[in-house]
Amino acid sequence: MDHVAILRKSNIKKGDDLLGNILAGNKTIESRWYVNKVAPWGKIFKGDTVYFKESGCAITAKSKVKSVSQYSSLNENVIVQIIKNYGRQIAPDTLSKEFLAWGKKQSNKKYCILIFLEKVKKVEPFNINKTGFGSSAAWLCVENIDKVKIKNP
Repeated sequence: MDHVAILRKSNIKKGDDLLGNILAGNKTIESRWYVNKVAPWGKIFKGDTVYFKESGCAITAKSKVKSVSQYSSLNENVIVQIIKNYGRQIAPDTLSKEFLAWGKKQSNKKYCILIFLEKVKKVEPFNINKTGFGSSAAWLCVENIDKVKIKNP
């Protein structure tokens, strides 16, 4: 299965470079925090491929999924434990206390999914067609990337 992860240019703090950190091998976990179970919850598995793009930009990188951990019934203690255990792999440029402060603001979130990345590489940039996924979808689960890839004329 292929997936498209759409990244914000700044996530936890202004100036985050999530895609740059993924490509540099500093960010080895992509995390998603949700109020409801939405993609990729229960739809991503070891061996899948994740394509990465920043919002408003083309896809420029891909990775294999090394493993996946899902957490439900989040509370402040679980959020703090996830951040303490995996914080440097999720947000390598963020100080631990900044990440913990961000985590405390996530008290409305009930689910967290951690996607452990391996074999990250740049790809020739290409765009996708998000029709049918919703304009604000930040994660797309597609059987094959070619189904959403926009072919250049």
